[in-house]
Amino acid sequence: MLALVWLILFKLQFSIAVMDEGRVVNLIPLLGSFDDNGVIRFSEIRVNILAFIPLGIYICMLKSKWSFAKKVLATVVLTLAFEITQFIFAIGRADITDVLSNTLGGIIGIGSYALLSKVLKGKTNKVLNVLAAVLTALAILFVVFLLVNHRWVRIK
Repeated sequence: MLALVWLILFKLQFSIAVMDEGRVVNLIPLLGSFDDNGVIRFSEIRVNILAFIPLGIYICMLKSKWSFAKKVLATVVLTLAFEITQFIFAIGRADITDVLSNTLGGIIGIGSYALLSKVLKGKTNKVLNVLAAVLTALAILFVVFLLVNHRWVRIK
């Protein structure tokens, strides 16, 4: 969850000053995804989708009894909370494309969990917990690498 907050709200930045975009709301899908040449930048959309796949998986692990619709709704609500927070604190822009791509990522995560459940049977959560621990350790190492190599942060 902390990784999502850092990614979505703080855009992987160490300083909030570099993110000042004012309060912007975009309700037209893909409008904020065009570059100066009028070409859609799919990289941000892909990152949003990939970032929310684990959320869909975690929702399934924690709330296995919930219906598909309730799991998707949880993803939408969390996404809206991020977008509203960005608007309130003027850190980034609130964008419907983000809501759609984040929700798609959550749905892919929910679907991935369903497929893994069929393959792994009762061992799904155990396998995913081990995988999550390894990936979390790698993410922590990555953050430490960023901190060590960031010109504003000195670790002695």
